[in-house]
Order: sequence, then structure tokens, then C-alpha cells
Amino acid sequence: MDNFIKNILKKSFGIIRIDIEPKILDDMYQFIKFIIVGLSNTVVGYIANIVTLILLKDYNVGWDYFAGNISSFIFGVLWSYYWNSKYVFKTAKGEKRNHFVSLIKTYLSYAFTGLVLNNVFSYILVDILNVSKLIAPLINMILGIPINFLINKLWAFNSK
Repeated sequence: MDNFIKNILKKSFGIIRIDIEPKILDDMYQFIKFIIVGLSNTVVGYIANIVTLILLKDYNVGWDYFAGNISSFIFGVLWSYYWNSKYVFKTAKGEKRNHFVSLIKTYLSYAFTGLVLNNVFSYILVDILNVSKLIAPLINMILGIPINFLINKLWAFNSK
């Protein structure tokens, strides 16, 4: 599967007559895998949110959606960490990874991009540039996903 997707990338650039270096091809492929993990992370986080809402439904609490958001974040990032460490940012043969430290760094990177950067970008887009509140989250994703990838790659997983 790895070579199949890399060949598609290489041929796609070949069509437009761009010769792509193997390291850049590897980084692009790693980014595609990161996006796939991110899509599955979104599904897991949404399911965790819904399950939490269902579990709290009979208690008539007013904070159920906060609990849903928290469980979504916890389980979504945990899922993301597991698959990113196994599939995207694999350790080299003989290399050791401190999973606890990497997991904490992963939570911090998602919190930074998901809370801090998204709010800063949203403020700039909506309040300064007058972008629609419905479009701003899409632009946030376009800006935030590559930033989150780099933070995870270079800091949380120390994968160069």
C-alpha cells in the first residue's frame, strides 16, 4: 500500500513535469497518512461525544455537552496518538520512544492547535477579515492541520 500511494504521488507530479525528491515524497505520504488518522480521529471523537450525551441523558444535567466535548477530545486524541505512533510516525529499528511523554506532547499539540490557534485564526478571519463564521472553521482546518502535523512530527514524536 505504501508504494502504491507513493507511486500515485510520483506519477501525479510527473504529469505536470515535476520531479519530486524521495524525501519530499516520503513527507507528503506521511502527511496523507496523518490526514487519514485525523479523519478517523474525528469519527472516534464524535462517537465518544454522542455516547457521553446518551449516558448522561437520564440525569438531566445542563453540562452534558461539555462532558461530551471533553470525552471527545480525550478519546479522539488518544486514538490519534495510538495510530500516529503506529502508522504515521513510526520509530526506526532499535529506536525507543517514551510513550508517556509523546502522549502528553500529543495532547498539548492538539490543545494548542485546536483551542489557541483556532481561536486566534477565527478572530482574525471573522472579526478582522469579515469571513463568514461558517467558512472560518474550514479555513482553520486548512491552516491548522499542517501546523498540527509539523508539531506532532517535530516535537511530539521527534520524527525528522
